[in-house]
Amino acid sequence: MTFIEVPMLPIVIPFGVVIFLVLLWILRSRGRVTIARASVAAVLAVYAGGVLANTVFPIFLRVGTGFYDGPRPLPLYLVPFADYGLEDALINVAVFVPLGMLVPLLIARPRWWKVLVIVAAASLAIELLQMAIARLASSGHLADINDWLTNILGGMIGYGLFLLLTRSTRIAGFVQQFRWPARERAGVDG
Repeated sequence: MTFIEVPMLPIVIPFGVVIFLVLLWILRSRGRVTIARASVAAVLAVYAGGVLANTVFPIFLRVGTGFYDGPRPLPLYLVPFADYGLEDALINVAVFVPLGMLVPLLIARPRWWKVLVIVAAASLAIELLQMAIARLASSGHLADINDWLTNILGGMIGYGLFLLLTRSTRIAGFVQQFRWPARERAGVDG
């Protein structure tokens, strides 16, 4: 059986560009475009492209059979903390720390549970995409509950770091210019 590798860059680069343009459109629709906020959009777009490149690729298609060539086991691992290496755990934690630090910049009144929901949903989307690609094509990735759990841990560590850093009024003032929603003051968006 012959396989061809799906090229990564023609997918990842347009994906990142689309993410960036959508984020800029959101900022513009809110009348909140600044260099600082646009830089957050750029960082988030590059981050999303990098995560896509490293969690989904390589993808291999079987030549002559198309996407699906018959039944295969479901590429899903649901046993937590069994056969899961420390290195994999640390990588998955580290990959989601930036997301935990970026989310509070994007949402109004960030709270731990809001960050948790967003991080968990993003990680679940990646795991489901990995499962779908492994099912339809051939990939070195599979959906793994351990990846999902350690991604969430990484996101929450990132949020904790964000809170710790912004305890300083000087740093909080600097970070404020990167936040997308305006802070509410006496019921007025300002």
